[in-house]
Amino acid sequence: MTAEELMTELHSRANPAHVAGMARFGINAHQTLGISIPEVRRLARLAGHDHALAAELWASGIHEARILASLVDHARWVTEEQMEQWVSDFDSWDVCDQVCSNLFDRTPFAWDKAVAWSSRPEEFVKRAGFVLMAALAVHDKSAPDARFEAFLPIIAREAGDARNFVKKAVNWALRGIGKRNRNLNAQAVAAAQALALNDNKTARWVAADALRELTSAAVQARLT
Repeated sequence: MTAEELMTELHSRANPAHVAGMARFGINAHQTLGISIPEVRRLARLAGHDHALAAELWASGIHEARILASLVDHARWVTEEQMEQWVSDFDSWDVCDQVCSNLFDRTPFAWDKAVAWSSRPEEFVKRAGFVLMAALAVHDKSAPDARFEAFLPIIAREAGDARNFVKKAVNWALRGIGKRNRNLNAQAVAAAQALALNDNKTARWVAADALRELTSAAVQARLT
């Protein structure tokens, strides 16, 4: 399918009522059509993988087209320059999360970008750094524990950022690492316990929420 055909399909599925609902969940309504992720994924299966097509979809600026671009593209074609361009365009948490967990975390640059972006001042760029950490914890099955251990001081450093979309991503990264295996669980719990003593209330929230899940019977039963 061409970009024009896909854009026509997207516009035909537009649901203004759904846009209002999305906005209530903090999703940016600008250039948003109100299409569900399952519908976007169905279009991606029809389109297949095509790097040039993904670039055209991204350039449209349409919210759902950018999510579709992350599904149509393939990690082996993604460059650092593309990652920097796309991350600078992030204007909504769901686009950030979809791009990072569908595409960017499979690239050979993911680990370095997680570290680099975690210290950037822009809200969605910083969020992207921590979403990458969380996504890598799930998707990179062969990575040694040491690579995730290196993220814990970064999480501790940034846990006091009170911006909603940052603090939730920091928390997500800590929980994701702590659910990977028993060793990392112990280290993530220790990191959270240290954060719980922090004077910063956002850091304490990150700690309390993470500890609630990481020490739960359900998580502990799944650890190996």
